[in-house]
Amino acid sequence: MKSKIIPIEKNTFFHDIVKRKMEGWRFSQMCAVTIEDGFELSYTFVKDLEMETLRLLIQKTEPITSITQIYPCAFLQENEAAELFGVIIEGITMDYKHQLYRIDTQTPFAQKGVNE
Repeated sequence: MKSKIIPIEKNTFFHDIVKRKMEGWRFSQMCAVTIEDGFELSYTFVKDLEMETLRLLIQKTEPITSITQIYPCAFLQENEAAELFGVIIEGITMDYKHQLYRIDTQTPFAQKGVNE
């Protein structure tokens, strides 16, 4: 399997997602990681024997548009990124409003001060 990571910018994010859908790529996973000033979001797509990961860096208070209008199956991973990391994702089609998990700590994987 051939794999590559493609850094993208927020202003091309939605276009890049729609392009993958139109080209027949399947959504595989979304991963959020906290970094010093915000989040690193990785969206992985698979087609035939190829895998591409779109990597996006956003600030901790910067919202990102949900991809669930294009890939409905992303709702679980987007809810998880929002609830566990504090990523602000707008327009999730099945938004659990931070009630996906039974946890005692709000955004337990966010860096200290991210949601303060």
